Amino acid sequence: MKFRALGKTDFSVSEIGFGAWAIGESWWGEQPENESIRALHRAIDLGINFIDTAAGYGNGRSEKLIARVLADRSEKVMVATKTPPLPGPWPPSPYCHVEDRYPESYLRKNIEERLRNLNTDCIDVLQLHTWTRAWNKNPRPFEILRKMQQEGKIRFVGVSTPEHDQNGVIDLMRNGYVDTVQVIYNIFEQEPAAELLPAALEHEVGIIVRVVFDEGILTGKYDKNTHFPENDFRTRYFAGDRLLRAVERVEKIRADIKDTSLTLPQTAIKFALMHPAVSTVIPGIRNVTQAEENAGVSELDDLTPELMNRLRGHYWLRAFWYGGK
Repeated sequence: MKFRALGKTDFSVSEIGFGAWAIGESWWGEQPENESIRALHRAIDLGINFIDTAAGYGNGRSEKLIARVLADRSEKVMVATKTPPLPGPWPPSPYCHVEDRYPESYLRKNIEERLRNLNTDCIDVLQLHTWTRAWNKNPRPFEILRKMQQEGKIRFVGVSTPEHDQNGVIDLMRNGYVDTVQVIYNIFEQEPAAELLPAALEHEVGIIVRVVFDEGILTGKYDKNTHFPENDFRTRYFAGDRLLRAVERVEKIRADIKDTSLTLPQTAIKFALMHPAVSTVIPGIRNVTQAEENAGVSELDDLTPELMNRLRGHYWLRAFWYGGK
């Protein structure tokens, strides 16, 4: 396993991390607890020392499973978790007031719950689970998190980007409000390479890449007949003709890597790792096989410039994704 600096923090993280949404069970269908525990242990065995979770991943279930596993391990493993805003539009609308969604009393209460679930006195990375650029002129929640950092409750402060306006967090990086940013960056979603990732390099902000498989489609395991259970997040994500359009584009990527020894999942992870701003990639892991396959990508050679150029050609402008275009 290779390791990278997490921005200007004092921690080196495994370039492959553990995305712990699915082990929370909610949104991704049934997930056996014993399988999740084995996956976490195997990931740590393989050198993974960064785990990403959230309050909303099974209403704390993911956090509690992680705490159980870490209680049996001697390795130092960094855990990043997230606090969501109070109920309202997601992502927040331009008309939401930050004081209504992230008031100090709520932040403190929610973070105390995160501490209890993770069985720790200090959270390694506390991320706000979404944001809106409408709040950049009044980033009061981050001032509160910095106070809690001084109090010893939080080690580092981060934010998870809003899906449809990821550049809205760039001002937070420039003004020193965050130590880390969690961003969607993959073969289809390459917009962060234009400004967000260069800004992270300039200001030494750690980048955590999520959705590297674009909710699984970039693994190549779906086809036009794939069906997801009703309680599975992907039922909505790939609603209408979205699955068919995505499958067709994945087949074009498959054609572009046919002269390599790489699988589609390996290619997807390695693509994200090729950007120097990226600290770690957190593919979702829910079993031992996925832990082994994802961790193994760290040992592979870098992608060639020729292959990177071909993959950049798959940049997909999906502003009209939900309109069927």
